[in-house]
Amino acid sequence: MNINIIKGRIECAKKVVIYGPEGIGKSTMASQFPQPVFIDCEGSTKELDVARYPPPRSFEDILAFMDDAVTNHTCKTLIIDTADWAEHLCTRYTCRRLNVKGIEDLGYGKGYTYQSEDFQLLLSKADMLIEHGINVVFIAHAVMRKFEQPDEMGAYDRWELKLAKRIAPLLKEWADMVLFVNYKTAVITDTKTNSKKATGGTRVMYTTHHPCWDAKNRFELAEELPASYDSIRHIFEASSSTNASINRLREMMAEADISEEQLKHLVASKGHYPETTAIDEYSADFIESWAIKHFSQIVKTIKEDI
Repeated sequence: MNINIIKGRIECAKKVVIYGPEGIGKSTMASQFPQPVFIDCEGSTKELDVARYPPPRSFEDILAFMDDAVTNHTCKTLIIDTADWAEHLCTRYTCRRLNVKGIEDLGYGKGYTYQSEDFQLLLSKADMLIEHGINVVFIAHAVMRKFEQPDEMGAYDRWELKLAKRIAPLLKEWADMVLFVNYKTAVITDTKTNSKKATGGTRVMYTTHHPCWDAKNRFELAEELPASYDSIRHIFEASSSTNASINRLREMMAEADISEEQLKHLVASKGHYPETTAIDEYSADFIESWAIKHFSQIVKTIKEDI
């Protein structure tokens, strides 16, 4: 059995979590992502000029909207606003499914285990969107909690996702980027009176882990950036370029009556990618310099083999 080794970066859609205090502009920032459509779970986009699905009334509605985004190609970025409210709808779904009134009626810890398993249905749908070249952004609120250090070394306050203890780690692990947005306040000292006062309040975005908040990224971002989409635009422009190449290739395939399976088989036979690799996972450079450039010969080869 010959196994092809794939080298180099693979451009694909991105998994993003943006969280922070209420009213800091998380939804506004997300609205600047490529061709966004919101699943507005709590009505936070009413003042924004954005595209949105109808307000979801159940967890099943959210899952259905995610299926629709794939089937009907409604967007390049799907935004779940917020993860907190999606979790609330998930809890109601779990309770209905298990025929209980409350999540704690199932005994110590059991209800939350079932809840986290159901929430993974949402992340599975999100992965499906990623496979089809659609960015997925979860917006969430932040909550400050007391963190107790081991061995009685002390305690301090830290910002965390306002989610259940089993669900927050799932979402953080799933994401390529967890961005914490907050106000950065400077403390200045009056040289005459030696009194201190807070000033400023600039909105900033933290991209790496800190004892006082959760954050991460896989794109070598600076630890602190202005809280603006422009700070991360370059990451999504590369994905947008790949998506444009993929869409162009699919249009050419449809006109030539070439199926995805036929193209994948030919690509594998030439040693470029394994046959199990989805077209959406091909690099933009490969699509442009091989698939599109030599498409007439590709069609001829495939037709001759039929």
